[in-house]
Amino acid sequence: MSETSWSPSSWQSRPVSHQPRYPSAAALAAALEELRGRPPLVTVGEIENLKSQLAEAAAGRRFLLQGGDCAESFVDCNPDAIAAKLKILLQVSVVLLHGLRRPVICAGRLAGQYAKPRSAETETRGATTLPSYLGDLVNRPEFDQAARTPDPRRLLEGHDRSAQTLNYIRALLDGGFADLEHPENWDLEFARHSPLAEEYRAIVAGIGDSVSLMAQGRAEFFTSHEALLLHYEETQTLWDARRERWYLGSTHFPWIGMRTADPAGAHVEFCRGIANPVGVKVGPGFDAGRLTNVIEALDPDGEPGRLTLITRFTSS
Repeated sequence: MSETSWSPSSWQSRPVSHQPRYPSAAALAAALEELRGRPPLVTVGEIENLKSQLAEAAAGRRFLLQGGDCAESFVDCNPDAIAAKLKILLQVSVVLLHGLRRPVICAGRLAGQYAKPRSAETETRGATTLPSYLGDLVNRPEFDQAARTPDPRRLLEGHDRSAQTLNYIRALLDGGFADLEHPENWDLEFARHSPLAEEYRAIVAGIGDSVSLMAQGRAEFFTSHEALLLHYEETQTLWDARRERWYLGSTHFPWIGMRTADPAGAHVEFCRGIANPVGVKVGPGFDAGRLTNVIEALDPDGEPGRLTLITRFTSS
């Protein structure tokens, strides 16, 4: 397929997997139409900034740290939970900055990691079989028919929760939460009892030298999530007239999981047309031929910062 034939909906002509089966097509269409009218969660400038930093990481001048939950939950969209996750990522970035003496790119699986693929579409307990729990963006974990039925209105709630999370993270950063000159403000309660607590305090005490060396007093933060539910992601694409490129506005750094990294499939088709930096999870069972085809589809021109391979050390 030529580059000019791509569109935000061209993925619909490809084989697609791990998508919910909504009981009402009309309800899904209504939710998607509402999502299309909402502003993006991230800006094109932020996305391009991340891509340029990833290009520097590929050249050995930066280090990429990506971390967060396998799947976020709506109930954890609260100030304490968000701040705690951000603190952990910033603590790790401080240790890396101190040890590597180079800037650290901090990408959190936050503000959008609400969907998860499952190995089976259904779950059976005793004599009852229900749809699998596919993440809060789709249904609820309780094992009953009402909770497990995919609800398209949850796509709207997921967008709301993502916006709330991202807004709070930005407020924390703007308020000096990530000021590397005061990393003592990031202490976590559980870290006080760690056998490495004293070593971490020593790093904190010496971090000023690292900050001075790197001339970097504050960390930037980028969001990342698996671009799994393609109807949702399609509504979040935006055209940038100045750059003449499509971008995904739901996250800075979308990625494709091993289950959906099919070179001829819908997820690769969707991600090949957006200009965001894209990640692909690879691990045991991901053969070289398949990986080569995925790379050629997503990054045919070898654009610096465009493609990141995320290593996975289990086959499932």
